[in-house]
Amino acid sequence: MKHLQALAFCVAIASAAAAGSESGHQQPLHASSLKETETWLSKYGKQIDQPFLWTTGFLARRAPSFRPGARFGPYAIRSGSRRQRPTRGYTLAWGNNPYESGPKILDCGDVPTSPFDNALAVDQIEVAYNTLLARPLASGSSLWSGGAVLAKDSREHPRIVSLGGDHTIVLPILRALNKVYGTISVIHFDAHLDTWNGYAGSVTDQSRITHGTFFSKAKEEDLIANSSIHAGIRCKLEGLGDLVNDESVGFHLITSDDIDDYGVASIIERIRKRVGDTPVYLSLDIDVLDPSQAPGTGTPEAGGWTSREVKRIIRGLAGLNFVGADVVEVAPAYDHAEITGTAAADIVHDFLSMFVSSKPPKTVVLPGARPRDEL
Repeated sequence: MKHLQALAFCVAIASAAAAGSESGHQQPLHASSLKETETWLSKYGKQIDQPFLWTTGFLARRAPSFRPGARFGPYAIRSGSRRQRPTRGYTLAWGNNPYESGPKILDCGDVPTSPFDNALAVDQIEVAYNTLLARPLASGSSLWSGGAVLAKDSREHPRIVSLGGDHTIVLPILRALNKVYGTISVIHFDAHLDTWNGYAGSVTDQSRITHGTFFSKAKEEDLIANSSIHAGIRCKLEGLGDLVNDESVGFHLITSDDIDDYGVASIIERIRKRVGDTPVYLSLDIDVLDPSQAPGTGTPEAGGWTSREVKRIIRGLAGLNFVGADVVEVAPAYDHAEITGTAAADIVHDFLSMFVSSKPPKTVVLPGARPRDEL
């Protein structure tokens, strides 16, 4: 993003478009520490972007379960950010400008994943994320002392905002984060659970991993904690057994209707109480928004939240121990007037403000405004 100069706290955006799983000779890295982990340069050599794949994606026909096209998500989010710039980054809602709040924010571009091999693409995403996590802070000074406390090596690491792309990218991201922080809690904004064990006909290890099953695989690898939580769920299920399985993967859930029954403040309280002071990764599937607000996605579900509601919830989460975040499943082929890409880019700006905030922002009282309760 030329103007959303960077999308990653202190270091980068690792974006990618789609993925599959491991297969036979192509196993993901599981080193015991970052020092033992191969970097992108040592494993794959000098970065060469795939032709016409602006989004680091591969031909996303195998990991999505419905409409393909999310490989162009990073491109669409960058396009939606054209009006955002550091010189006008201050927002009344946050009371800050993340570009002027201490950290150096860099855009590390797209990860050139293979369009031909799902297992290779997953490994490339993991290696790229490993490489970024191992980089020294671009700011040159400590910006989040809690990060060093949480990290296995007692060192502060960059915090990355990833753009997607098929939601499967979260599996290699969690593998990379596990090497630094161990098991982490996940706050998952989505219309869907993404904890299913596999779809009918998934007879191989690779076919079992999709954008709707990656959390199940992550749990098997002990990547996510039993203190994770969904927000915005409204998908159709096979039955209540899906919820039993979901809980076994480590999640509680907040439905899209809960915002009407309990309100934004209650949802924020439930999320904060659930994850506590653990290391937290926030993954936001753009289909958590109602299709009227974000039509450009692969699996739209009616009855979603508005962008204003989601943004208010995000503000209420500031101060948690975030180790990374993403916005995924933007598929611009189904978008209209760039409203999905614009919403996603604005949510990324919220993530940057969230990373530099030690607590939820106070409501700004403007001249002539009536007093309001805090979130």
